[in-house]
Amino acid sequence: MSQMKSLAKDTAIYGLSSIVGRFLNWCFVFLYINVLKTQAEYGVVTNLYAYMALLLIILTYGLETGFFRFANDDKYDPEKVYTTGLISLACTSTLFFGAVLLFLHPVSRLLGYAGYTDYIWMLSLIIAMDAFTALPFAYLRYRKRPLRFAIGKLLSIFTNIFFNLFFLLLCPYLYKHWPATVSWFFNPSFMVGYILVSNIISSGIIFLFLLPEIFGIRYRFDIRIWKQMLRYSFPLLILGVAGVMNQTFDKMLYPTLAAGRPGYMSELGIYGAVYKIAIVLVMFTQAFRFAYEPFIFAKNKEKNTTDNRQSYADAMKYFIIFGLLIFLGVMFYIDLVQLVMPARYFVGITVVPIIMLAELFFGIFFNLSLWYKLTDRTRWGAWFSLFGFAVTIAINVLFVPRYGYIACAWAAFFCYLSMMLASYFIGQYHYPIRYDLKSIARYALLAGALYIIHLVVPIGNLPLKLLLRTLLLSIYVVYLIRRDLPLEEIPFINRYIPKK
Repeated sequence: MSQMKSLAKDTAIYGLSSIVGRFLNWCFVFLYINVLKTQAEYGVVTNLYAYMALLLIILTYGLETGFFRFANDDKYDPEKVYTTGLISLACTSTLFFGAVLLFLHPVSRLLGYAGYTDYIWMLSLIIAMDAFTALPFAYLRYRKRPLRFAIGKLLSIFTNIFFNLFFLLLCPYLYKHWPATVSWFFNPSFMVGYILVSNIISSGIIFLFLLPEIFGIRYRFDIRIWKQMLRYSFPLLILGVAGVMNQTFDKMLYPTLAAGRPGYMSELGIYGAVYKIAIVLVMFTQAFRFAYEPFIFAKNKEKNTTDNRQSYADAMKYFIIFGLLIFLGVMFYIDLVQLVMPARYFVGITVVPIIMLAELFFGIFFNLSLWYKLTDRTRWGAWFSLFGFAVTIAINVLFVPRYGYIACAWAAFFCYLSMMLASYFIGQYHYPIRYDLKSIARYALLAGALYIIHLVVPIGNLPLKLLLRTLLLSIYVVYLIRRDLPLEEIPFINRYIPKK
């Protein structure tokens, strides 16, 4: 239990930056869809950031996990591993940005933005900076400095918020009432571009924040370590590319796949907006990931196989328990989204439960991935992701032209479900862990029953509807507390529990 407390504490601290950041970015979705004139404009934002997600994976090429793998190996000097990786990322990020500038017009035409080359070079600059700073953030995690990590992430978030508000709200207001104050730099037809400008400023400030981690260390490049890191990380790159393609393939290629549908860019804007509602579960998975990777590699050094595997099994159970709790919380109160989402977007809300379950499956898949990371069989991760990507491609290509973005949601669902099941059964052969499947099944059945009840009980009055759903959610929470989360184990609350 003490190990789970430590993991929970780090998850909470890392989660502060991840969850707060993603929540505020989630709030910005509602700013964008209310400020941008059409759903098609938000479709452009969705499309560009889908490309960004893919290129960030390519330009970090698995070095974060590779760094943890070799920095935790007693045979290597952690600082040499870190600086070797950092030099590698600096070179590749610089080459990427230089290549985009050199071939800016052909690249813009290829992506469908021939008349918007500014979007492309700004996007590539953000990607280059974020790819490079990924390893300094990983170094903070390795050194167990979650507070500095969280401060850096929050600084990035609040800087981005400030400039988004400045460009999207304040500048249009000043342009309307006192145009001379901002007309020398502000163009009201460039609103999508100002989203990218805000991101550039934020990424630049984070680079400055990380200067101690970048320059406050003696640089040494070891080509032997570099080759070993690349050999270890290359399958993770394939895994990452396939994984992010599973998440963004529909958003990148929707304009092509749905070109025969009327208003396909508006559909993409709607899908991109409602997809963000499911980000709450992604926040939890991301926060867990930041704490879990250092945790499993550090535990693996202890060589206590039985104790380690029990810890991994416990972590899986609690991840699923709280993942289901988040799913119920979002679905029970989703009607409140109507208060901030324009009606023209709310038509897509039906895909949210499908996407949330898909993200839960992905989180479980990530938990299961420890077996091939710890046994240096990272090629299996690549195979699983390629398998899932094949499922994604097949469903999107076959059904998007006819059914639109609802097919995208089901593609994600079956992609992550198939990856999760494949990893579980193969992992049990190579690195068996006795997961508490009975307890997990009870929680899944309870969550499913509560979700069905909230669907079949018709209540037209919103306050009464929310009251019923709160009672249903309370049933799940009470069951959790009675079975797996005793009050005496919860910090702050336990001080008020009488000692036995």
